[in-house]
Amino acid sequence: MKTPWDWQPGQASQIEQAVSLLRLEGADTRRFLHGQTSAAIETAPAGAWIPSCSISPTARMRALVEVLLDPSESAPTDSSEITKPGAWLVIHGIPPEAAAGVRQSLDRVLFPADQVHLGALETANLITPVGPGTAELPAGPKGAWQTLEAGAGWLLGHQVLLRQGSVAPAWLAERALLSAPDHERWRIQQAIPAAPGELTDDTNPFELGLAERVSLNKGCYVGQETLAKLSTYDGVKQQLRRWSWTSRTGEQAGEPPAALTPGTTLYTRDAPGDGTSRAGVISSSLELGDGTWIGLALVRKQALGQPVLQAGDGPRPATLLLS
Repeated sequence: MKTPWDWQPGQASQIEQAVSLLRLEGADTRRFLHGQTSAAIETAPAGAWIPSCSISPTARMRALVEVLLDPSESAPTDSSEITKPGAWLVIHGIPPEAAAGVRQSLDRVLFPADQVHLGALETANLITPVGPGTAELPAGPKGAWQTLEAGAGWLLGHQVLLRQGSVAPAWLAERALLSAPDHERWRIQQAIPAAPGELTDDTNPFELGLAERVSLNKGCYVGQETLAKLSTYDGVKQQLRRWSWTSRTGEQAGEPPAALTPGTTLYTRDAPGDGTSRAGVISSSLELGDGTWIGLALVRKQALGQPVLQAGDGPRPATLLLS
């Protein structure tokens, strides 16, 4: 049976996402990032690409980040202006203008004795190839980042990170740019959290399915105590889930009840509107144009076993299928 989750771009395509780059330099860079992000940085090999999270002291999400450790202590990157060892921090999932808050949070905890220098934020593009032929494209080695020929950018797996002013390689430039609605459809289908719906100061990495970006045994770091408690005592109270809704026969295609917008409260079907049946909240939604809507929702722990939930408590609550 075909579902909204079977979709793939019909042609070789690419997704272009604006991200922010922050250069950190100095002998204490690894130690500093180890203590200020959720993944284990200090023990990673040179040249490692490490998916991580920027979180608050209470383990609330600030942004998704990728840590790109220099390939060697003596020759950190191919860029001639860099003379000290360090790392690049790729900040994404939030608008570029919001990345200034991530940099500010790092700057706030730097001590005069720390041998770390924070550079200025740069705008970059993270390009993700999707659709036919993606598996045959060049890719960086697992767990490492790789410089493209002529310094055009960096490979993170199949993704390409281009600094501002760089030109994409020909094998990538030939792929069609995915439209904004199709980009959002791909994101929702992959259940990738983003601001403003999922990356908020009300969510933590475990709730958003980001456990692989968290190390629980690397020692002390910002947010570590909260994350350890959540893991030890099964304290995660909600989880990110996909949902879909299709108009019933006789309804105008694509015209949903009023309750499919982000922020709408979800209820279990037995007693919608009853405070005891609150089951979560819609965090993202997208109309597909054929009478079907899809989205993401933060679903409460006690409702995770429900195959369907109702959106809103009006006279025509929409029944959402969870995935």
